[in-house]
Amino acid sequence: MASTTRRCDGWSLFWSGCSVFGLGAATRVYLAPGATDMRKGFDGLYGLVRDQLLCDPSSGHVFLFSNAQRNRLKIIFFDGTGLWVCAKRIEKGRVHWPAVDHEQRKVVLSHEELTMLLGGIDLDQTRERKWYRKPLAKESSESRMSA
Repeated sequence: MASTTRRCDGWSLFWSGCSVFGLGAATRVYLAPGATDMRKGFDGLYGLVRDQLLCDPSSGHVFLFSNAQRNRLKIIFFDGTGLWVCAKRIEKGRVHWPAVDHEQRKVVLSHEELTMLLGGIDLDQTRERKWYRKPLAKESSESRMSA
């Protein structure tokens, strides 16, 4: 008899409705522009979030990193009890990373944009329709770490 228990791998948690991470409307998604050394683990990515993105890694927000070839991704996320690091190796193809200015430290993505990016959709080839979305409050000084 087939099991009816739903199984989730680390990446499907973000877009298939599993409730382990529970990304709420207030959870921001930050993308690190440029290339990241994918050998970095918990402490290395924690340091990048703190020093490069100038954010608090334990804020509960999602931080997304990629290597130069754009075929490996890592997400770091604090769920209130511990730090999660999820990794994905793309077998064929690449993720199209948004283009940014060299001075830009981070890119803020919507939950929908994260889903499309992880699903292989080029965000430059999409367009937003006029849609009401309550603006997010500016980041407070408590949610940012000073450099």
